Amino acid sequence: MKYALSLFAAAVLVLVSCGKSDPKQSNGGGPSARSASLNVTAVEGFVVRPTQLTESVTASGTLIPAEETELHPEASGRVVSINLPEGRSVRKGDLLLKIFDEDLKTQLQKLEIQLKQAEITEQRLGDLLKVKGVSQQEYDLAALQVQTLKSEMELVRINIRKTELRAPYDGIIGLRRISPGAYVTPASPVAIIRASSALKLDFAIPEKYSNLLRPNQTVTFTVGGNPKTYSATVQATEQSITADTRNLQVRALVRDGRDLLPGAFAEVNLTLGNKMQALLIPNQAVIPQARNKQVIVSKNGQAKFVVVKTGVRQASMVEITEGIQPGDTVAVTGMLFLRPNAPIAFSKID
Repeated sequence: MKYALSLFAAAVLVLVSCGKSDPKQSNGGGPSARSASLNVTAVEGFVVRPTQLTESVTASGTLIPAEETELHPEASGRVVSINLPEGRSVRKGDLLLKIFDEDLKTQLQKLEIQLKQAEITEQRLGDLLKVKGVSQQEYDLAALQVQTLKSEMELVRINIRKTELRAPYDGIIGLRRISPGAYVTPASPVAIIRASSALKLDFAIPEKYSNLLRPNQTVTFTVGGNPKTYSATVQATEQSITADTRNLQVRALVRDGRDLLPGAFAEVNLTLGNKMQALLIPNQAVIPQARNKQVIVSKNGQAKFVVVKTGVRQASMVEITEGIQPGDTVAVTGMLFLRPNAPIAFSKID
């Protein structure tokens, strides 16, 4: 019995000695110190520095010919000849289409004969007027008849010219839409002629950039399937903003676009100016809100949510116009885990 009691006492002493901890160890690595270290959120940061910013706008555009006209005959009638070389160049004034005009030519010949007779009559009455053989009224009526016939002849010549369709300018003929022998009217489309000298570029820019655009400004653009970069000169803009899109329509003249086709889609890059002290941060650092935008800035080791205003947006960076200062460090990762005034540490700073 005594032996059992002694063994029990020894076991109690061993358990008591194992349950004691070193005071130094308890003070250095206790629960309070470990929880404090776990509450600090480590994120990646970005230091705001003034940089040069080239302010540019990318827009979608369309190439159009410098001149494009849908050809229509001025008179109605049967087509007797066609000279519409599809896909080929024509010169200004070239005869493209001829409508039957034999009836008008016959009418013109009739008037020419009547004019000769009227001129002879006028001459005779003029001679008689000199010797008082006829009255002045008779001579005036004969002279009036001559002028009337000349006017009628000019009207017939105009109608004959209307039976001819000529090229309005140097250009390239598209696909013709009629055949010889067809009966046409002024409403009948014949073909489309496009000027071969130059192309124009139509595009639209947002309303807020409208006051930065000037005539003779240079823009660059590219077209699909072609790595070459082309340039164009701004000619004019619309004098009003489109109500539906809030955009300003712009037209530019393409330089050296001989290998381009009208109607092609163009991606336009318009440089509006340079800012030497712009503040840029990564796009992912901006937190969009319902009414504003925020970024998280480190102040004295704590996370501060700051309302900012953005400017020009690039592929990976965005300009901040209000809210932050040069030298501020903003968080670019882990924003979902940060709370206002929470401790913050940076595992990497760019």
